[in-house]
Amino acid sequence: MSALSEGWVDLSVPISPRLPVWPEDPPLRNARTANIHQGDPANVTELRMSAHCGTHVDAPLHFIPGARAVDALDLRALLGPARVLHLDDAPEVRARSLQEAAPKRGERLLLRTRNSEGPWWEQPFKEDFIGLSLDAARVLAEAGVACVGVDYLSVAGFHADGAAVHRTLLEAGVVVIEGLALAALPREAREVELLCLPLRLVGADGSPVRALARPLPEGAR
Repeated sequence: MSALSEGWVDLSVPISPRLPVWPEDPPLRNARTANIHQGDPANVTELRMSAHCGTHVDAPLHFIPGARAVDALDLRALLGPARVLHLDDAPEVRARSLQEAAPKRGERLLLRTRNSEGPWWEQPFKEDFIGLSLDAARVLAEAGVACVGVDYLSVAGFHADGAAVHRTLLEAGVVVIEGLALAALPREAREVELLCLPLRLVGADGSPVRALARPLPEGAR
């Protein structure tokens, strides 16, 4: 991840053709449509990619017909103090683990799992990544958290009922951030200041984001 000043850490994965994508999604393509070396006055790159490529935000419209698009999200859910939960030893994020963490209404949570043990964005797509169980999603929805961020391409496991997990969160107003590079944070980080901004894509069901975090002293939130 890129180096930043004043303690900020880049939690966004590099966007390149080698980035793994969800199996049903189109592959990422970028092409130089104008090239200075070929006599053009400027370099121009054309991008073709899913709105759910790399580090991105899901809008409610992603799974709920007629719901809010990404340009209508309340950005306050993506800006401010966040808590990092370390769930490294679980085969999936389970309800009990989240209940023990006692999530609070309006809280921002980043879930660091064993997905963060290596640079997953440099490897082929893997089906055995760690995601939330449906019961875990219900815990967050009932708690009324503002957002949840996860360290792979989906908040739900590949073999889970992904639609049900997403709808449970999105219908409750929980903003979902997927594809975070949480390994970039110091291992001891438990509380951070989060800055995560989607593009203002009118009518879109998601958007790539640039996500940054700055570790805070414990109890500073």
